[in-house]
Amino acid sequence: MTQSHMAREVAEIPEAARRFLTLSADAMRAAAKAMQAADPALIVTVARGSSDHAATYLKYAVELLAGVPVASVGPSIASIYRRPLRLGRAACIGISQSGQSPDIVEMMRAAAAGGALTVAITNHADSPLAQASAHCLGLQSGQEQSVAATKTFVASVLAGLALLAEWQEDDALRAAVAGLPEAFAKALTLDWSPLAARLSRAQSLYVLGRGPAFAIANEAALKFKETCGLHAESFSAAEVLHGPSAIVQAQFPVLALGVEDAALPRLVETAARLAAQGADVFLTGADVAGAIRLPSVPGLHPLCAPLVLSVGFYAFIEGLARRRGFDPDVPPHLRKVTETV
Repeated sequence: MTQSHMAREVAEIPEAARRFLTLSADAMRAAAKAMQAADPALIVTVARGSSDHAATYLKYAVELLAGVPVASVGPSIASIYRRPLRLGRAACIGISQSGQSPDIVEMMRAAAAGGALTVAITNHADSPLAQASAHCLGLQSGQEQSVAATKTFVASVLAGLALLAEWQEDDALRAAVAGLPEAFAKALTLDWSPLAARLSRAQSLYVLGRGPAFAIANEAALKFKETCGLHAESFSAAEVLHGPSAIVQAQFPVLALGVEDAALPRLVETAARLAAQGADVFLTGADVAGAIRLPSVPGLHPLCAPLVLSVGFYAFIEGLARRRGFDPDVPPHLRKVTETV
C-alpha cells in the first residue's frame, strides 16, 4: 500500500521540530525579548481549526507558568463587525499554518492598532499574517500536503512553548523543549491497536482531557471527524460531568488523555465513573478498573507531555482512517487552505 502524505508528514515531526529549534531560534529569542519588554497583563490569541487548538494549548501553558490570563478573540470582531479592541499592555499571538486567512490577518492588524504586541506563528514566514505582525516564528515544517494538519500543529505548539520558556527564562521548560524531538520519535512507536479495533466500526465517541491535554482532546476530536468520518466530541474531564455524561451507556467509547500532571487524579476519577456506567474507556497515563490503558511516553515535563501524546495519536489516527476505508489525505468537502472572512 502506498504511504499516505499524512503518514509521511507524521513521521517527519521529530525532524521538523529540530529544524524549528535550530532555524527559528533567533526569531524566537527576539520575540521573547519583546515580550519581556512589553510585560503584557493579557494575551489574546487569534486562530481557527487546528491552529485554535494550538492556541488553547498555549493558553493553559502561559497561565500555568507565567500567570498571565489568555483569551481567544473571535476574528470576526475585526473582519465582519469592524469593532476596535483596547489592547494596551496586551500581546496578541496569531496562529495559522498558511498565514493567509483574511479574518486572522485582519484581526492581527486590528490588535496592533489597538496597542498589542503582535506575534505570528506560521509555516509561511512571507505570508500576509507574518507581514501584519511585529514578530514571526516560522515553523520550518516544510510542505504539508495532507489536508489534516499534523506536523504544523505540533510545530505551532512547540513554537509557543519555546517562546514561553525564553520569555519566562525557565530553564526546566527550556530543557524540556530541547528534548522534544527525541520524545516525538518515541511517541511514533506507541501501539494503540486496542483502540483501533474498538473504533473500526464505531459511530461516535468522547475525547477527554484536562489542562493542556484538553487542547489535545479538541484536536483529536477534529481528526476523528476529518480523517475517519467518526463523530467525536471533546470535553474537559470536569465539564463532561455537567450534562454530557448522561448519554454514556454500555459500550460507549471514551478516550481519556491523561498525562503526569496535577490534573491526572481528577481525570482518573472521571474515567472510573464513566467505566462504571458501562463505557468502553481507553486512557493514557494511569490504570483504571474496567478501562484499557494505552501506552504513552513517560517522564516528561507536564507542559510538554500532552504535545508528545498528540504525535502518538496522529500515527494512530492515520491507520484508523485507512482501516475505516477513508483516504486520510483528502477529507470530504475540505481543502488544505481555508480562507474565511
